Amino acid sequence: MKLKTLIISMMTSVTLVAGAAQAAELAIVSGDTGNGLAFLQEQLKKFTERTGHNVTIVPMPSSTTDQFGQYRLWLAAGNTDIDVYTTDVIWAPQLADQFLDLTEAAADVAGDHFPSIIESQTVDGKLVALPAYTDAPALFYRSDLLEKYGKEVPTTWAEMRATAQEIMDAERAAGNPDMWGFVFQGNAYEGLTCNALEWVKSYGGGQIVEADGTISINNEQAIAALEEVRTWIGTISPEGNLAYMEEESRGVWQLGNAVFMRNWPYAYALGEGDDSAVKGKFGVAPLPAGEGEGARSAATLGGWNYAVSKYSANPEAAIELALFLTSDEIQKERAIKQTNLPTLEALYDDAEIAEAAPIIPNWKEIFQNAVPRPSAPTKSDYNEVSSLFWSAVHNTLSGNGSAAENLEVLEADLEDLLN
Repeated sequence: MKLKTLIISMMTSVTLVAGAAQAAELAIVSGDTGNGLAFLQEQLKKFTERTGHNVTIVPMPSSTTDQFGQYRLWLAAGNTDIDVYTTDVIWAPQLADQFLDLTEAAADVAGDHFPSIIESQTVDGKLVALPAYTDAPALFYRSDLLEKYGKEVPTTWAEMRATAQEIMDAERAAGNPDMWGFVFQGNAYEGLTCNALEWVKSYGGGQIVEADGTISINNEQAIAALEEVRTWIGTISPEGNLAYMEEESRGVWQLGNAVFMRNWPYAYALGEGDDSAVKGKFGVAPLPAGEGEGARSAATLGGWNYAVSKYSANPEAAIELALFLTSDEIQKERAIKQTNLPTLEALYDDAEIAEAAPIIPNWKEIFQNAVPRPSAPTKSDYNEVSSLFWSAVHNTLSGNGSAAENLEVLEADLEDLLN
């Protein structure tokens, strides 16, 4: 791994020495949240110093739904202004035709990544994006408050609700009227699809659309999962949680005003920052399981990648940038500074990562519970499938129809769309 990094560094240094005539102007899009944008800027500065290529960041909204919509508009128009796209793990089947095949360029490094992640970015034998980091959410819990009230980390959603309610009530009685039991991502967007898939799967209710294309969402376990979650709104979770995305959830949590939070690994490093009210007071655990037959912990498989537009005016330099941003050097630094989970297997045994971010080796258990969203079986229809799903869930949590009613309508809509 280190030898490869050295070789890449030597090659890019030669490029720089060769003269400014070969330097390219590149643009990369990013919707990074937290301190991710500052991290990317830092890495791009290194890239410019080594290669002479200058890279401009085109900022995107933090909502992945909004990002995807803008990507499709740009790519459909053959936009030459964007060279490298930051892509969600689920977008490969939908955007594959617009990206360059990176199979040959990544031939020497693809085998270092988890095979399942490389597979997720391979469409019809074409590697359309290089993995930068993988993602799986966890249950963040206030270890100080659990200890204070003699509670264990909950392993089921029902236990989480009861513990959250008890501690929230006690803390409010003790003088913190802003304390809540649980915050999550409840806005009507892709983040709610991730949360709701976890609830449904944890109850044994399937994955919305199964790998063979079967529409499975309208079942008793899925109904039970959503009815459980509906009881949280206005009790352990604020009504405003129905408008929360990742950063709104983190904001409440990091101010010390939530007992539990569902979020991605990036929130761990920020929660341990010097400006955090919960620094040194929390831990993470696998998301709780549901109830009944087939119950298990489930965490939506996430992750981000770098893809090169087939309309790029500087494809070779753009590929060089994608390889740099997904290298072991950058993934290691990202793991240490951002607590982002590497896609390179060897880094899970890296002593420096374990010392700086001990949570990362421990995240393997959470990662093992990862569940993919149904982008593979639904392909170009995934975005609409997800929109129909999150809308049905949001209606249920908002009190606009029961879970049974909304899932019945969802099933019919999905049949119309997919069949």
